[in-house]
Amino acid sequence: MNGTEHPAHLPREADHAELGKFEALAHRFWDPQGEFRPLHLLNPVRTQFVRERARLSGARVLDVGCGGGLLTEALARSGALVTGIDLAPTMIDVARLHAIEQGLAIDYRVAGAQELARASPASFDVVTCMEMLEHVPDPRDTLASLARLIRPGGELFLSTVNRNLKSFLMAIVAAEYVLGLIPRGTHEYERLIRPSELARWARGSGLALKELAGLEFDPLASHVRLQRDPSVNYLAHLTRGEDVPS
Repeated sequence: MNGTEHPAHLPREADHAELGKFEALAHRFWDPQGEFRPLHLLNPVRTQFVRERARLSGARVLDVGCGGGLLTEALARSGALVTGIDLAPTMIDVARLHAIEQGLAIDYRVAGAQELARASPASFDVVTCMEMLEHVPDPRDTLASLARLIRPGGELFLSTVNRNLKSFLMAIVAAEYVLGLIPRGTHEYERLIRPSELARWARGSGLALKELAGLEFDPLASHVRLQRDPSVNYLAHLTRGEDVPS
């Protein structure tokens, strides 16, 4: 798929091939030793990053591209009123079942950011979108939809992968082909996003980039920590101004 054509049942923000990768592995999502092990290791750090920069108790929070619900559940446990959306139906089924087992009240929906932004603009205090922008056909358009979902003064948290030689060697060659930490083909180099690109798209969507933080992953020690260097994986904290382009 070239990013401009989509099956009739999928919105334009969806990439059928990308969704298929994750749908095929959905039943393994909550296995901490399976294909999603890196996400299980990343999640405490991602959650802490959000908790330290946003008030979550009682806040209306949206997790976009929620997958099987790792971050979504962590946000709910922090006292937020959480909605999780994903375009992969099997992932949403997995997320719903796991939330029921954990006794968590989370509103899971098979939906995309564009669709929800049209139906419920400015409805959330906090929006998170982790490890997703590099998998959509038009990340700038997706970012604009995320901006429309946030109330004025609200906050957006993103994580994605930088695009440079180091990230190619670390996030693709090493992680996918040498160490086998994630399935081969998970990332495509051309889709990775430089922080400068993210900041430019953000400004065009009425968002201000407040902070960037790198994520350092040590596969041998199974350890993840925040760092200053965003040259491979990085987190971004953005805020919405009063005016957002329609």
